[in-house]
Amino acid sequence: MSVALLWVVSPNTEVFNFFGILDSSRFALGNRSSIRAKMGRKQKRKSCSLSTDVKYSSVGSSGLGSETKFSVLSRVVANPVGEIAVSSEQKVYDVVLKQAALVKKQLKSNGDLDEPDIVLPGNLSMMSDAYDRCGEVCAEYAKTFYLGTLLMTPERRRAIWAIYVWCRRTDELVDGPNASHITPTALDRWESRLEDLFQGRPFDMLDAALSDTVNKFPVDIQPFKDMIEGMRMDLRKSIYQNFDELYLYCYYVAGTVGLMSVPVMGISPESQATTESVYNAALALGIANQLTNILRDVGEDARRGRIYLPQDELAQAGLSDSDIYAGKVTDKWRSFMKNQIKRARMFFDEAEKGVTELSEASRWPVWASLLLYRQILDEIEANDYNNFTRRAYVSKAKKLLALPIAYTKSLIRPSRTSSYSTRAQKTDSLTSKV
Repeated sequence: MSVALLWVVSPNTEVFNFFGILDSSRFALGNRSSIRAKMGRKQKRKSCSLSTDVKYSSVGSSGLGSETKFSVLSRVVANPVGEIAVSSEQKVYDVVLKQAALVKKQLKSNGDLDEPDIVLPGNLSMMSDAYDRCGEVCAEYAKTFYLGTLLMTPERRRAIWAIYVWCRRTDELVDGPNASHITPTALDRWESRLEDLFQGRPFDMLDAALSDTVNKFPVDIQPFKDMIEGMRMDLRKSIYQNFDELYLYCYYVAGTVGLMSVPVMGISPESQATTESVYNAALALGIANQLTNILRDVGEDARRGRIYLPQDELAQAGLSDSDIYAGKVTDKWRSFMKNQIKRARMFFDEAEKGVTELSEASRWPVWASLLLYRQILDEIEANDYNNFTRRAYVSKAKKLLALPIAYTKSLIRPSRTSSYSTRAQKTDSLTSKV
């Protein structure tokens, strides 16, 4: 999903206009013609992530070996045998289990869960107005994805819009036009507000839409909190020593979107996959998308003083931060980028295997997102790995060609065997070396 939102931050306060506290002229809750904001940060979450059930490990501590020994898929996320308990993969896996357990609990109760009454703020009397506003934001900033959501049932469509808007608002906290005014305290207040809306106490109409969504679907609060943690990480961290650190960041800012979205997207009744494996699938595509963003935006990030590339892998390739800032495409850089792109593609390859487990009406937008985002890697190659001064993008013609392909793939039904769900137990078979 593309995520970015708009509000004004006063230099003398830590509360935000778009939260409905300050000047409403930039994004008035009742003014539907004032949606104007730039697309923030490399995150650009273009999909409600969905993919398969693998976990990503490494050769040594970096995740990348030489060109002849390249191992990134070591074992299934849902079965991190032999991993150190404090690894990033383990931390993320614990969240996956919690989310899957929530879904199982709701299924067993036949959906008869206690739901607090949602009180709309101000003079808003209809929840549909809140959802309509979320839809307008989605249509403005994620046009292709928005069209895909129109294929979903109305209830799921509105819920995805609400999640999208919250993610965009959160993303803009640290990368929007007023990011310089954001402090850790401000993020703490945003998290407190998140807890309130999960308890049925929304602050504004956009909060109200999400509050209603989390009461209708088995959505857990942890992925939302983790996304806020990713914003905190961006405030204090500008380099990543190894892939384990980068993996955790990618989960915070992108993998979380998948965990938020799967309960709304729905799992096909025909799917034989375990709930855990489907959530691991959501995580995989989110990681793939974020790695792609990072590779696309190397030059842009460097100009902002940020390097989202594993330091140890740069050193292995004979590169340093100074090479990134210099922005010269050399043979060393091409070799380094080839390995980075291999990693991202392996995440996408595994992501493909899980999309068919979604409900039928949700597959097309996810397939479209996956295919379009993966093409960015092709464009980086076409630019001779110059991601310093040239921004890789997919042309409108290629986007249009991808849509019927995505639709065809969305017609593939889930396997009626249990082979998908049992893959989580076959960790050794997923090791891949290039």
